[in-house]
Amino acid sequence: MTALEGHRTYDAVIVGGGHNGLVAAAYLARAGRSVLVLERLDRTGGAAVSTRPFAGVDARLSRYSYLVSLLPKKIVRDLGLDFRVRTRTVSSYTPVERDGRPTGLLVGGGERRTREAFARLTGSGGEYEAWQRFYGMTGRAAERVFPTLTEPLPSRAELRRRVDDEEAWRVLFEEPIGVAIEDRFADDLVRGVVLTDALIGTFADAHEPSLAQNRCFLYHVIGGGTGAWDVPVGGMGALTDALAAAARHAGAVVATGHEAVRIDTDGRTAEVAYRTPDGEGAVTARHVLVNASPQALAELTDDTPPAPAEGAQLKVNMLLKRLPRLKDRSVDPREAFAGTFHIGEGYADLATAHAQAAAGELPSAPPSEIYCHSLTDPTILGPDLVQQGYQTLTLFGLHTPARLFDRDNDAVRDELLKSTLAQLDTHLAEPLADCLATDAEGRPCIEAKTPLDLERDLRLPGGNIFHRELSWPYTQEDTGRWGVETRHPNVLLCGAGAVRGGGVSGVPGHNAAMAVLEGGGA
Repeated sequence: MTALEGHRTYDAVIVGGGHNGLVAAAYLARAGRSVLVLERLDRTGGAAVSTRPFAGVDARLSRYSYLVSLLPKKIVRDLGLDFRVRTRTVSSYTPVERDGRPTGLLVGGGERRTREAFARLTGSGGEYEAWQRFYGMTGRAAERVFPTLTEPLPSRAELRRRVDDEEAWRVLFEEPIGVAIEDRFADDLVRGVVLTDALIGTFADAHEPSLAQNRCFLYHVIGGGTGAWDVPVGGMGALTDALAAAARHAGAVVATGHEAVRIDTDGRTAEVAYRTPDGEGAVTARHVLVNASPQALAELTDDTPPAPAEGAQLKVNMLLKRLPRLKDRSVDPREAFAGTFHIGEGYADLATAHAQAAAGELPSAPPSEIYCHSLTDPTILGPDLVQQGYQTLTLFGLHTPARLFDRDNDAVRDELLKSTLAQLDTHLAEPLADCLATDAEGRPCIEAKTPLDLERDLRLPGGNIFHRELSWPYTQEDTGRWGVETRHPNVLLCGAGAVRGGGVSGVPGHNAAMAVLEGGGA
């Protein structure tokens, strides 16, 4: 017997209980549809979860996804979610050695401080003025593009008219982002800070002809209509817990430990077969929404799979007894780590790292970025840890494609982690190892995840955090009205691989629900 014995037919079955599936479930259930969520694991949340990774330590970390920008306030309001985010007063700090002395660029803390920081680093006010003009342009584009993510897909021409700025359209949508960066900025470090938003989870060069880097950059600067990346209060699991509660409260059935294994459909009615530790079963539905990768969708429906995806990042979670002191004594570590702390991300450094990885080698100076969640939101730590001054660190490494780990994932992970932390240590006044907390068994509180680890743990294809290359947020061939449609009229893709998917946004879940409620696919 299964937990679903006696109830075999639903208006909608959602395959996968990640945040997008839960968004869709909550919308549909609130609209009066009967909804079943089938989740393979014993918990909901997918990659947007909070866990205690270190034995005997009361620290609940955002283990995979960790910051929020693309989640529309509309979804939070519509679903009545008990979920909050906090802004960070510091955007970023990038350390560097210039003329034999440690210095860096602190962005944030007010316009005056930021202007002065640019002047100290570059010797003039020109780079700051260029920075203001550039991000003024992207900010205006963000105000126009972000609201379209929860609307039917615009055409390319419609979105271009909406942006209403030919310079912004050219920079973001038509020419490699490296052209704009090199035209507007002269300082290598400033150029690198700008470029990093084009490379998060995306293995590409600044001048990549495919413009994969531009699509990544676009999604990183349009979030919330401002481009701000905020800290989820209580960790990322607070969002998915709130979504699961909203879906259940509205009447959705959420069945964990139920793995969908096949979808058979005639375009009007579908049967979803599943298995549990206790046996197998099947349910029927008018609509099936798949909150999984395009590859998983193809396997479930026995369709031709899309081209393989590849992730390109290292994710590291750490717990520290204290923040490390910096060689650059002009900056308080509590500010430097509150925003994004860039390591080895000068423009030339990023180009070198990409070239080495493309040649099949680990970058000799791995680029990465770090932030401290607990500085902005200490609720993820137990009271004793807060009192003792413990802090978390989240590190995201760039330019480490999955192919580099094929020969020996464990050994390469260890090698990469060692060299990445060594890069961080070059900017610290004390080794990071001296600051690491230990768990109940005396082991350092640090864990690292490669693309292959993410593929194994979360079934992300190739460890790609977006499920596949990010898409432009406008209609293209076969994208459908909402960007969630498939060749099966009543089967929709509501995961990160949908058009306008990627990141913790809930947008594909919202859009798949809207497609169903409009009557699409029925």
